[in-house]
Amino acid sequence: MLGRGRGVGRRGPGLMGMAARTAVVAGTATAVVGGVQRHQAGKQEQAQDAAGYEQQQAAAGQPAYAPPPPPPAAAPDSGDMINQLKELAALKDQGILTEDEFAAQKAKILGS
Repeated sequence: MLGRGRGVGRRGPGLMGMAARTAVVAGTATAVVGGVQRHQAGKQEQAQDAAGYEQQQAAAGQPAYAPPPPPPAAAPDSGDMINQLKELAALKDQGILTEDEFAAQKAKILGS
């Protein structure tokens, strides 16, 4: 009994299966393209809104952003100052620095 049916000699999903698969792929592709287009439109709208805001600020004579505050003056590291003073004292003890040179460098380090 040779005949059709029961999967004997079938090679693929058949015409209906191929049509269904094609419909699923086409539907997915359409959904993805629509999502990408909506995303790009949103980005363009945000860019236009930002440009409009900057133009309004320029027309009003105000900067579009506030300038950052100046950085605070860096406080000298007390550990670093101590090390520098120790080095100066060692140079003075070795006779490399005179008392006046030592005092001048010490004043520089201490900020006096």
